[in-house]
Amino acid sequence: MVSLSSRVMAAAGSNDFIWGHVSARDPEGRGVWMKQASWGLEEITPSRVHLVTPDGDVAAGGGQRHSEYPIHTEIMRARPDVGGVVHVHSRYSVALAAADVDLLPVSHEANYFAPIGVPRFTETADLILTAELGQHLARALGDAEAVFLVNHGVATVGPDLQSATVAAIVLDRACRQQLLTRAYGGSPTWSDADESLAKREHIYGGKARHQVWDYLVRQLPSDPA
Repeated sequence: MVSLSSRVMAAAGSNDFIWGHVSARDPEGRGVWMKQASWGLEEITPSRVHLVTPDGDVAAGGGQRHSEYPIHTEIMRARPDVGGVVHVHSRYSVALAAADVDLLPVSHEANYFAPIGVPRFTETADLILTAELGQHLARALGDAEAVFLVNHGVATVGPDLQSATVAAIVLDRACRQQLLTRAYGGSPTWSDADESLAKREHIYGGKARHQVWDYLVRQLPSDPA
């Protein structure tokens, strides 16, 4: 699942050379399964995924561990409901967060994050290299499904990695749509809180998120060598 999610994120335009990473909670409680460092998202195969303990040790599989593993381990420690985490540097998400404006439901996509919205983590724009910073990021995320790491990237979560992956892609689409809307000038409109919640259920409820995941997987090219 980690390899598929990595490649889906790359195909959606979130690849950033060798940076960015996704994780799935280990079902035995040993830590998180992550993509290895030094590889691009589009290059990840099952053999380039390893198990990282909460202390940062590689417990299964080889390869170099990502230095920002605390994003994943500390969010999952704080959120027992989370089964998957995505951290990428999606261009439109980074731009909107850096502009210091709220994400608005000017189109369907932003309603995915109702009613909480997307909070902002501003303690540092540097890498999340320590458990303490990971804990602070998890605190900023709270009960939301995504958080902006301002001037850095985003982290999205879900009950499984499929949902977290869809959330990351939808978030960047929402940010792009808002930037396009603002560029036209005029008097932008957006859904109020009640309509936003209704749209979330109508569009993204039930099986829809996993159906979107299935669609994204179907679009992937053949497995990388």
